[in-house]
Amino acid sequence: MDAIDPLEQALHAARALVIADLVAREVAEAEVVSLVEEAVAHRRWWVEQWPDGIEYVAGLVAQDVQDALLERYGRWPLCPVCASGDPHALDVEPELGPDPHWVCGKAGVTVAPVGGLTRTDLT
Repeated sequence: MDAIDPLEQALHAARALVIADLVAREVAEAEVVSLVEEAVAHRRWWVEQWPDGIEYVAGLVAQDVQDALLERYGRWPLCPVCASGDPHALDVEPELGPDPHWVCGKAGVTVAPVGGLTRTDLT
């Protein structure tokens, strides 16, 4: 049996985590999932150039999808913590590091790991 390629494993895991968050927030339409595929393809090239960055792929794919959604559809995922003020998106922290989480930058609160958003944390 062949060993699983760590790059492919990391890319598939990143895809699954981001799609889980999209599903949880009920925005996983085909066009949006296509944005995930584009981000994964881009990050495949990126990790091939910088193999040490493999552990950062999930957070980077989440940020890429977030940026693409902002350009086409609006902020995502919206913060479930702040009940007042203008709606704002959660941030991925660390921006370049392992174990990425969705964080409300205004309140300084960690909401969930990337891939861990739920319907119940919606306001």
